[in-house]
Amino acid sequence: RSNAGETMAWSESVDAVLANKEGLAAFRTFLKSEFSEENVEFWLACEDFKKTKSSTKIASKARKIYSDFIQADAPKEINIDFHTKNDISQSISEPTLSCFDAAQGSIYSLMAKDSFPRFLRSEVYKELVKKHRDRNQKRWLPFL
Repeated sequence: RSNAGETMAWSESVDAVLANKEGLAAFRTFLKSEFSEENVEFWLACEDFKKTKSSTKIASKARKIYSDFIQADAPKEINIDFHTKNDISQSISEPTLSCFDAAQGSIYSLMAKDSFPRFLRSEVYKELVKKHRDRNQKRWLPFL
């Protein structure tokens, strides 16, 4: 469980939200409301991909990420520039653990500069902060 201080700390960086289970869930809910949850899903898929050890799994996971997020008309197509998309398309036949790094970086940047500030002003975030504040007050009220 997160405490109110942790919830407030989320406002300091998108990393703090992405690293916290409840924060991530709230951020995803917010992104869904903006029809851009594919960004965080792609970022998470890349984080998982980079931890892959087996070369056969690297190839299959890379193809899955490519078909889900990168190729034209992918079900969760992310918005990346032509050159990045082209580089990935060329490397997908022999993928490396870093083949999505540029795309992941630009999606991270997009979330940090664009979605995250709106998340902090959203009702989703405000409700979460309020919930944690109320929970903390209830914890201490019996002793007052």
